[in-house]
Amino acid sequence: MRYMATYDLMETVRNTNQWLGASALAMASYPAFSLIPNPAIAWTRAWGEVTERTFQRMIVKPDWNIPPVPSDDGQDHVVTTEAVIERDFGDLLHFVVQGRPTPKRKVLLVAPMSGHYATLLRSTVISMLPDADLYITDWHNARDIPVSAGKFDIEDYTLYLVDFMREMGPDTHVIAVCQPAPLTLAATAYLAEEDPDAQPRSLTLIGGPIDPNATPTDVTDFGHRVTMGQLEELMIQRVGFKYPGVGRMVYPGLLQLNSFISMNFETHFRAFRDQIARVAQNDAQEHDKHNKFYDEYLAVMDMTAEFYLSTVERIFKNGEIARNEFVVAGKKVDIGKITTVAVKTVEGTKDDISAPGQCVAALALCTGLPDSKKASHLEEGAGHYGIFAGKSWRRNIRPLVLDFIDANSPKPQAKTRKPANRNSAA
Repeated sequence: MRYMATYDLMETVRNTNQWLGASALAMASYPAFSLIPNPAIAWTRAWGEVTERTFQRMIVKPDWNIPPVPSDDGQDHVVTTEAVIERDFGDLLHFVVQGRPTPKRKVLLVAPMSGHYATLLRSTVISMLPDADLYITDWHNARDIPVSAGKFDIEDYTLYLVDFMREMGPDTHVIAVCQPAPLTLAATAYLAEEDPDAQPRSLTLIGGPIDPNATPTDVTDFGHRVTMGQLEELMIQRVGFKYPGVGRMVYPGLLQLNSFISMNFETHFRAFRDQIARVAQNDAQEHDKHNKFYDEYLAVMDMTAEFYLSTVERIFKNGEIARNEFVVAGKKVDIGKITTVAVKTVEGTKDDISAPGQCVAALALCTGLPDSKKASHLEEGAGHYGIFAGKSWRRNIRPLVLDFIDANSPKPQAKTRKPANRNSAA
């Protein structure tokens, strides 16, 4: 499957379905059809509208579209984004809240590179902005990166995180969501040896596969069941002629989306069937629950082949992080060297992607860290998405994370009053 023709064939299928949806919508919207009311026409129009939107969203990077942030001064402050570091494969993005005093909490949110854009954490960002000076890793779509930019695997990803942490300074609190949790832990350990003064103050790992074998899931079973040769043959393709990254070997976003949907096909099928019914009955809205979720869920990005394959081989198959044998740029990273950074793990009891036990394994690896700087939380009834963006995050987990950040921030020093000058002039 490692051919441009295969990549372009998938894009052709996507483009054709988008065109079919647009054609059905246009045809069924002719005013003449209103003369003869026919449910079939309404359903055709609804199917066309939902189909066109669905396949069009697959190649669009969503906007951040962050609403204004309320502040103690009674005003709503506009939010803009600013790239602090710009690199070929990802940027360090800063959310600038205009006109607001900078909060004491400086937070780096490490977004996953697992098929979706960093905007998947939009609701997480919105929930954190009132209480933190927030930064995020904004990874780029591999199809848009020229081959001349070189490779990007999990070691490069880790070194990107090292540079981002160095840029932000030692007063930073890092929150890693899902896939980057093991690599963020490794980046922190790397800094502990190479540049201790650049380490963050705290590290919160949410639903990440630190030790995938601690509690196997369908994801980990798949990683063990297939060989690397099979993965390379079945999942890797070359970017087609339509994009700047033409010729780059990638794990295509469209192929990833097919895997995402197949895991819960019946749920997605019912969701789209019900949405078509709502559109046909004029009960749907532009920003209803279905569109808000799927506009983000369907927006997928390509991963570089080397990143995907090295993640499967080194994190899932070989368990290099779990066995504390991860190597970056020829140097073995010892997680036990972390001695000052407070570490907290967050898991959900119903997480079917990174099951309970996989993330909390990080605490056992931090052998140089006192128990007073270790913490964990298991959220009852929460699934994977819920522990960083759902109701469980908003109501329970976010307050706990903020408390953990505050507990590991420098305490404000009391102001000392200068003694009065008793030597008055004669």
